[in-house]
Amino acid sequence: MSPVKSPVSKRRPGATAIARKLRKRETDAEHVLWAQLRNRLLNGHKFSRQIPLGPYVVDFICRERRLIIELDGFQHADSREDQVRTEWLNGDGYSVLRFWNHETTYHLAEVLTTILAALDGRLVGTCETVRFYCRSDAIPGGQSEGRG
Repeated sequence: MSPVKSPVSKRRPGATAIARKLRKRETDAEHVLWAQLRNRLLNGHKFSRQIPLGPYVVDFICRERRLIIELDGFQHADSREDQVRTEWLNGDGYSVLRFWNHETTYHLAEVLTTILAALDGRLVGTCETVRFYCRSDAIPGGQSEGRG
């Protein structure tokens, strides 16, 4: 019997407290990126940070465009847990864009350009090079493979 998938809106007990703790303990990369995303600074798009979604807490989210941005340290390299997490988020209608912490720290302009491309719909389909994982309902025919 497969596990019942919890709805994205269903909060886990204690999820808000965990999210608050993560906001207080942000990494340097999260701090740098949040300074560019907060208060609609990125072309008027509203972002929130450390938000509980179903069983997860996502780093940054633009609900209007259904885009999640995750910043990853070296411990996330080839992480099966991240793959499962991304698949779950895609299944609930969110696209996920992942960056390595050092990319945000040392190549911020390129990171912001990539985020804008995702927000504007210029990234189409899943692209491993850019680490963009498009929700399947955003692609004609529900295909998850495409160009990026």
